[in-house]
Amino acid sequence: MTLLPNSLAARDIAHVLHPYTDLRLHEERGPLVIAEGRGVRVRDAEGREYIEGLAGLWCVSLGWGEMRLVEAAARQMQRLAYIQTFSHRSSEPVIELASRLVALAPKPLTKAMFVNSGSEAVDTAIKLVWYYFNARGLPQKKRILARRRAYHGVTVAAGHLTGLAYARAGFDLPMTDRFFHLTPPTLYREGLPGESEEDFIDRLASELETTIRVLGPETVAAFIAEPVMGAGGVIVPPANYFARIQPILRRYGVLMIADEVICGFGRTGQVWGCDTYGIEPDLLTCAKQLSSGYLPIGAVLISQEIYETLADFSHQHGMLGMGYTYGGHPVAAAVALRTLEIYEEDRVFDHVRQVAPRFQERLRRLGDHELVGEARGVGLIGGIEIVADKATRRAFDPAVKAAGKVVEACERHGLLLRPLAGDVVGICPPLVIRESDIDELFDRLERALDEAAEVLAGARPAAAGG
Repeated sequence: MTLLPNSLAARDIAHVLHPYTDLRLHEERGPLVIAEGRGVRVRDAEGREYIEGLAGLWCVSLGWGEMRLVEAAARQMQRLAYIQTFSHRSSEPVIELASRLVALAPKPLTKAMFVNSGSEAVDTAIKLVWYYFNARGLPQKKRILARRRAYHGVTVAAGHLTGLAYARAGFDLPMTDRFFHLTPPTLYREGLPGESEEDFIDRLASELETTIRVLGPETVAAFIAEPVMGAGGVIVPPANYFARIQPILRRYGVLMIADEVICGFGRTGQVWGCDTYGIEPDLLTCAKQLSSGYLPIGAVLISQEIYETLADFSHQHGMLGMGYTYGGHPVAAAVALRTLEIYEEDRVFDHVRQVAPRFQERLRRLGDHELVGEARGVGLIGGIEIVADKATRRAFDPAVKAAGKVVEACERHGLLLRPLAGDVVGICPPLVIRESDIDELFDRLERALDEAAEVLAGARPAAAGG
């Protein structure tokens, strides 16, 4: 690749350190520089148009160019660009946003603490859980259970809970005996031969209870779960999974943390993934679609019972000794508040329920493609698992990066998607997508799959065709 010395791409290679990127490969390939966006489409610096099929990073729910959010940011910037939320200070946008969030929240959540990202939200939830059990005189109750293939962020604490090898390699994770991982609820990959869905759920519930008993209930503080596992491969749980899990948690006094960073605000067809799957959380983390990705903001919601314990303990210590300079930033809060208002004004969640059947129909149709082992999803989120052999579910050698090859073909066909763990291609368009755009998205994806099948033909085992 030859670049002009002072081009955007050349300066990117020279100065930008890209997350989740093969840095040496980036030196050769360079960036795809996105210049503008409108609705569900973006354009690169060369003028090429793409459907943004992952809503940025699962977050741009209202699409690009939503001027009502731009105006909300400008108004607040002019009125009050910044104030802290430490030491009894607050602002109108923060108060209004917290009130609206609590009104939307699953019961019994009553309080919101604002942060800047999903990773920060998870780190904060972990610290609040530890603080809570210390306050109750249960200092041994510190261990937190997650699932393999979970994604809960990449800050140091949240990174311990993220059960993906690429997010741990080279970072000295895990470092403690406080974090443990269980089987993810994917019958396609984790089911035993001949195992029914109900038997599979029974086995996962038994694994959870056995783990708590072996570790010691007095040491296990919380279980954290995404309603639908996003970056781990869009793993949609069996219908009764959480109904079996939660009574076990309650039996042993283990808190339920719902990680709604991807699922929250309509992605699964309901306001929360908790609503879709009947989850009753003690704490809830959210971010991404809280502001439609327009400004960084996240939140941790907690129950009144947890709050009362934290309040008493903070009074003993003189304060709750944690927080973030930009947590509850008034401009981010104003944009998030306007986002929630637009969801209601435009009946965005109703729209999701109207177009989701078409999205899921086109998604399931991909299950017939020679490269697709399973097509799965709910609402406006989906994933296709790329396999070398459909009959045996044999995966490609990881070195092939099969899902990455599909995503590269998608880009050539004007569609931006992302490869996920387990050779899955994730699909998560803005919530405002229309049925005509859904059809165009999947038409482009089908063409890309056909192209990728030719590229990957040499990497498929001979048995796959025989």
